Amino acid sequence: MIYLNADNIKDIGIHWHQLIKVIETSILALHKKDYSQPIKPYLRYGDPKNRIIAMPAYIGGDAPYAGIKWIASFPDNIHKNKLRAHSVTILNEYDSGIPLCVINTAIVSAIRTASLSGLVVKEYLKTKIEDQPFTVGIIGFGPIGQMHLNMITAVLGNRATKIKLFDINPIDISTIDNELADRIEISQSWQECYADTDIFMTCTVSDKPYIDVAPKKGSLQLNVSLRDYKAEMRQYMDVIIVDDWDEVCRQNTDIENMHQVTGLQKSDTISIVDLVCYKDSLSGSDDQVVMLNPMGMAVFDIAVGGYYYREALSKNVGLQMV
Repeated sequence: MIYLNADNIKDIGIHWHQLIKVIETSILALHKKDYSQPIKPYLRYGDPKNRIIAMPAYIGGDAPYAGIKWIASFPDNIHKNKLRAHSVTILNEYDSGIPLCVINTAIVSAIRTASLSGLVVKEYLKTKIEDQPFTVGIIGFGPIGQMHLNMITAVLGNRATKIKLFDINPIDISTIDNELADRIEISQSWQECYADTDIFMTCTVSDKPYIDVAPKKGSLQLNVSLRDYKAEMRQYMDVIIVDDWDEVCRQNTDIENMHQVTGLQKSDTISIVDLVCYKDSLSGSDDQVVMLNPMGMAVFDIAVGGYYYREALSKNVGLQMV
């Protein structure tokens, strides 16, 4: 069994097109029902916004693994100079249960999240002209926001002509690649970051919705943090994508609020499997607004963990445990 930490993951590297392919391959396994994924339980105590989540799963296909991610999210950590999220992922050999790898870092979780967003961006791009430029907005510039900036510039390349960033805390410019400097615009409010944005991402730790302004027509709304859009915003969303309805329609998410307040139903959404496996899922007018709501699927964590385990073996990275 090998042990991997954040430095090991950095040594292996983040190769977005490969990681997005890992997510896509996993979705094909979901389509074939070659997976197992119980509803994840939330452990809460003390402050109700804190949670530790158990995420067990099996994902099949050509690289099958079983395993579990144990992830703690304490939003107020950001005010204590601590990371909001901490996680440990354990991979097991699928046909024997033998533990293969322990990954002790929340970076893999952030990579999984951004990789799924990247897949949706690539599907969205199929509906646009080949050389169309995009204005990107990211609200919340902690580790998840920074990971999404890394991902979106890899996927869009020079088509990301303007990148607007906003955070309630001052943004550390040193965290941004110098090559992007001429495209970065620091916004003074979320409204400024959101306005006239083609691809907009919420990467905050918000515990209540605040976005109440109609999005740009034809835009992609990546609701990564899940608790930013008011329920009435449903009226502006022409296509609502969820990774798993049963997972995302709970825990005070925007989808649960839209369900309770506006009557949003599962049949009003499409799943990530629909998006990938049914190619006309995003067919519609150029003005349609597409919204992704990803609760986070354990199968994707296990698949991404499996990718890093294989890379670690091939590159002789990590600590052998006996």
